[in-house]
Amino acid sequence: MKKLRQIHLYLGCIFAPMLICLALTGAWQLFSLHRGLKDNSYQPPRIVAALSNIHIHQSLPGSHSERPTPMRYFLLGAAVGLIVTMVLGIVMAFRFASTRQVVLCLIAGIVVPLGLLLLHR
Repeated sequence: MKKLRQIHLYLGCIFAPMLICLALTGAWQLFSLHRGLKDNSYQPPRIVAALSNIHIHQSLPGSHSERPTPMRYFLLGAAVGLIVTMVLGIVMAFRFASTRQVVLCLIAGIVVPLGLLLLHR
């Protein structure tokens, strides 16, 4: 278990900054705050546009490429690292918390988003 916690710790520390950035940029993209309006009544701040470009195209503005870039491979590693870290977190939750509580939380994490999607149909 100590080894699992160490892996969880290191993966979390390596990928947390990029994942926080992606969560932040994804959050404002939910409401299209990274795009200007056609009537120019809203233009996003440069930093919002630049960080969104990294999220969407894995490059800085003006250097968009369809070819795989080193950043794309790093983000792929971040995605895999996030998945591994979450699985390790779930394993540790089962080891250190009530199985019933962990199962209920996992079920809620599935049912609530599905319910919200179905409500919107």
